[in-house]
Amino acid sequence: MKLRKVTAASAAVLSLALAATACGSGKKKDDAAGGGSEAGGKITIGIKIDQPGIGLKTPDGSYTGFDVDVATYVAKELGYKESDIVFKETKSADRETAIERGDVKFIAASYSINDERLQKVDFAGPYLLAHQDILVRADDDSIKDPKDLNGKKLCSVTGSTSAKNVKEKLAPKAQLQEYGGYSECLTGLENKVIDALTTDDSILAGYAAQEAFKGKFKLAGFRMSNENYGIGLKKGDADLKKKINAALEKMVKDGSWDKAVEANFGPAGYKNEPAPKIGNIVK
Repeated sequence: MKLRKVTAASAAVLSLALAATACGSGKKKDDAAGGGSEAGGKITIGIKIDQPGIGLKTPDGSYTGFDVDVATYVAKELGYKESDIVFKETKSADRETAIERGDVKFIAASYSINDERLQKVDFAGPYLLAHQDILVRADDDSIKDPKDLNGKKLCSVTGSTSAKNVKEKLAPKAQLQEYGGYSECLTGLENKVIDALTTDDSILAGYAAQEAFKGKFKLAGFRMSNENYGIGLKKGDADLKKKINAALEKMVKDGSWDKAVEANFGPAGYKNEPAPKIGNIVK
């Protein structure tokens, strides 16, 4: 009888300890598929953190940019408050792996939809049609056509396909300069060490819209490629894809999409394409 009393008391203590551990952990479930804030969930979203206008982590730890606005809107429609969003940097080379491993539920990071990526992940959207373009100094009128880049010093980041596209297809005699980041290219452009910087026009507009560079640079408007930005997610997750597409359609319909474009790219005079229709990939 005495032994049973001790065992019962031990079980009660263990039960209380387990309950206290569960209540005190503070760890919420990451459930982008539909749990939402009401279910106590968190959602981890992949973004860029070094592209002004697209995705940027500011010194105070907050995040800004068009992709951030899109991701935040989508998360809200999935049932998550801003405080439940965990943004995670996903560099270009790591995006498919991050999705496949489940590190993020979805990615909004200037992520162009193409056949190679569709072999590994699915995409909702597209939500923005960008184009490869060049950025030049505001007072430089010597480059009116891509072929005018022949003999010019053209900058892009190491490993970028944008500069190679120009050199191989449009201006073979362009002097390709590969830097570690776009900020370095921008400094070189400002100091006249290089003549032009190339990548997606949305990214260029974001850099040019920064307070320190307002009025110093301009986009050429060449539209050398079509870049259909989509939201990347795990392959086969049809339910999440359907929900994200519904959120993107609502963002366009209620005017939030236009506001986000103006807020993030407007200062650079970026002439954006209209909001793309879901599933309409422009080749």
